[in-house]
Amino acid sequence: MGDQRGFLKIARQGGLYRDVCERVKDFKEAARPRPDRQSQEQASRCMDCATPFCHWGCPIGNYIPEWNDFVFNGKWDAALKLLEAANNLPEITGRVCPALCEYACVLGLNDDAVTVRENELAIVEFGFRKGWIRPHPVTKKTGRKIAVVGSGPAGLSCAAQLNKAGHDVTVFERDDKPGGILRYGIPDFKLEKNLIDRRVDIWKKEGIVFNFGVDVGAGYPAKRLLDEFDAVCLAGGSRVPRDLNIEGRELKGIHFAMDYLTQSNRRVSGEKFNKDGLIDAKDKKVVVIGGGDTGADCVGTAHRQGASCVAQIEVLAKPSEHRMDSCPWPGYPALLKTTSSHEEGCERRWSVVTKRFAGEKGAVKKLFCAEIGGSEFEIEADMVILAIGFLRPERSGLLADLNVELDERGNVKTGKDYMTSVEKVFSAGDMRRGQSLVVWAISEGRRAAHCVDKYLMGESDLPFM
Repeated sequence: MGDQRGFLKIARQGGLYRDVCERVKDFKEAARPRPDRQSQEQASRCMDCATPFCHWGCPIGNYIPEWNDFVFNGKWDAALKLLEAANNLPEITGRVCPALCEYACVLGLNDDAVTVRENELAIVEFGFRKGWIRPHPVTKKTGRKIAVVGSGPAGLSCAAQLNKAGHDVTVFERDDKPGGILRYGIPDFKLEKNLIDRRVDIWKKEGIVFNFGVDVGAGYPAKRLLDEFDAVCLAGGSRVPRDLNIEGRELKGIHFAMDYLTQSNRRVSGEKFNKDGLIDAKDKKVVVIGGGDTGADCVGTAHRQGASCVAQIEVLAKPSEHRMDSCPWPGYPALLKTTSSHEEGCERRWSVVTKRFAGEKGAVKKLFCAEIGGSEFEIEADMVILAIGFLRPERSGLLADLNVELDERGNVKTGKDYMTSVEKVFSAGDMRRGQSLVVWAISEGRRAAHCVDKYLMGESDLPFM
């Protein structure tokens, strides 16, 4: 390492953010880029730890110590090459990944971990500014045709890897634009959508064909897919939401989180949406049920829509602010997470069970809740958002037509080679492993690409990570 004692000289400094009073007025990115010099200083904190557990913690095996060393020494081009060797979407993970690697950082044993995520983002954005990230069309083609169904992080990563291997890749997406949950599930204040378009435009110039507005299994028969392509990878995600089937659930004003976020993102980008089903928090008392990242995204969205107040309740107990003995290093601990959305103002309560909804004239007005092992209480609400997770992928349409085998959780079942029960049909991402993190989706897509390439060619030079 360039400075083996950098962690003793420099304190951790996390991400920078716009002032709350400013950022809640729009949906522009809440975070601010930090100066390159500061990124170099933070990179110097990456110690020469001999066994870098950050590799173990990262689902895509990022070359973290190596590119931190390059950044510290001002070798940004070398850092970018290493970063892109393991990650097809570093500009995305650099913004929305929970940084599993940081919780496995050796420095984190007795000090604050290295700012891996912010360093990663600094590298890729430096590369874009310098014009280093540009199309590199493949000249040697295999003549094999592959269809990738779904343009979320798993599908995009799979397509990008297979294109590098020289295959002709076509991505099918039923929405009008690419990105899946990146575009429609994550708010712009965390991930502006021009960032997705910037990367997809590069892939288009590299030869990947994107067919938007095509619902495979509905308007595009699954049989046609099998007839026209040598291999297929299903990467459609896991979108069936978990419901809360209690008294009063039928009242108006109670919505699934993904319905709310998808519509908000369409409104922000100027896309068409059903205005008769408008979900708007303006001047409303909003309660978000569910304490995860999706719930936090709903909190931030409600702030920007002008909610009069926002509360978030969670059935689980309040997490600890520090790592507990029950989850020792280097495992990923369940710690209290305070996001930029929470910092903008939000009442948070844990160990709360929602017993029933009550309303007036068919619209929700109140939640009846109880603290686990404690007393009952009421919360007034004009709007309730259910952010309590997802169950499985949609079974009708494509999965039903292909008749692929499902596992006990309702996800697409595959072997270790990522192939489903149907010959030449593979699967990756949330559709295969269940709802998870963006970085896991990227890992899934890359692994599936290796398996598809090996299936078609007998061997593969693509990394299995």
